[in-house]
Amino acid sequence: MQSVLTIAGFDPSSGAGVTADLMVFAAHRLYGTACVTALTVQSTLGVRTTHATHAAVVQATLACLNVDMPPAGVKIGMLANASNVRVISEYAAKLRSQDDEIAEIPRVPIVLDPVLRSTSGRELLDRPGIAALQERLLPNVDWVTPNLDELAALSGETISRRDDLPGACEVLQNTVDRRSGGRRLGVFATGGHLDPPDDFLLLPNGEGFWLPGERVVTQATHGTGCALSSAFLSRLVLGDAPRAAASAAKSYVTEALRTATKIGAGPGPVNHLWPLLHVED
Repeated sequence: MQSVLTIAGFDPSSGAGVTADLMVFAAHRLYGTACVTALTVQSTLGVRTTHATHAAVVQATLACLNVDMPPAGVKIGMLANASNVRVISEYAAKLRSQDDEIAEIPRVPIVLDPVLRSTSGRELLDRPGIAALQERLLPNVDWVTPNLDELAALSGETISRRDDLPGACEVLQNTVDRRSGGRRLGVFATGGHLDPPDDFLLLPNGEGFWLPGERVVTQATHGTGCALSSAFLSRLVLGDAPRAAASAAKSYVTEALRTATKIGAGPGPVNHLWPLLHVED
């Protein structure tokens, strides 16, 4: 069984962060490992406080796991601060150098979910951390999966309608291309707040595609971005081409929303494990 790594914060309500990512990996029959970048005090009612993991602990965890259980794919989520971003950027750069040195080993896809704020408005990455993410981390990942607000923050573009997405994705891709020395970033922008909730996929070669979405009426919406990013990584690791992986990830999240049951007093988690719980008639 292939192992995949999540580098993200810990959500004690298991709607997002490493616990949610591990469920998504399991739902795709992959073995998940985790490096916790921050502890959060939260529930379905929102994030109360965050407590960053010391960067030295993050660095040691990544080194330890990489020796014994090198990942077939990496998903990066909440990072908390600039110190953690720098450590994780160095880790991603080392993975890239290993890919370049050993041609017969399949490339390890790295997917970044740029978690900047919680839905309840709590800052999850400080300003120096955002700058470090733009300058150091984005040039060392393969894919980024921003929502509309995150795409606007990272690209510097105003996004107020559907037609703004392709241009903002291109701006972000070109900006990272200049910083990376030619490495082309793929952008999978999520339009969950659009009507209809269509997503836009910009491939590293510059081709763009709209992925039609379906509005699912539910209060169980916590962690949809985490789930989409982790499902996308899972499908890439399993061998899907990027467009097929994005489509499959979107379908996975749609069904996770549709089959979710109410948990907690606020916006509850999606049904991450629905593929394992599904029983054929």
